[in-house]
Order: sequence, then C-alpha cells, then structure tokens
Amino acid sequence: MKALVEYIVGKLANHPDQVSVTESEAEGTVDLKLVVCEDDKGKIIGKQGRVIKAVRALVGAAAAKKGKRAFLEVE
Repeated sequence: MKALVEYIVGKLANHPDQVSVTESEAEGTVDLKLVVCEDDKGKIIGKQGRVIKAVRALVGAAAAKKGKRAFLEVE
C-alpha cells in the first residue's frame, strides 16, 4: 500500500521527489504517514479534503482486499 500512495500522490504533486510514505503494521492495521512539500499540501488535500478522501478510499479498498484496515495521515 505504501507504493500505491507514493504513486498516486507522486502523480498529483508538483515536487514528486519530496513525497515520502512511512508504513507500520500491527494486528491487521496498516498506518501510513504521508510527508509532502509544503507547496503541495493544499493540492494533495484538495478543496474540503476531497482529494485526500479519495486517496484514503483507494487505500482502504486495497487494504480490505487483503483483509486489513488502513489509515492514511498527512503530516
């Protein structure tokens, strides 16, 4: 799922080289922390959070397919 988030956010960001994702997993739950350039934060979050909600929905669907839960946080 880390690669999925990096791919999606990398395509959206103006500075894809500054996109990093850390992944930790415990008891069927995957926690993803996304770090992007300050200039890209607004673009990644989107108006009223629509873009990040869509990314979270995709990550959640990918996790559900593997029988897990996923949480994505933007730092």
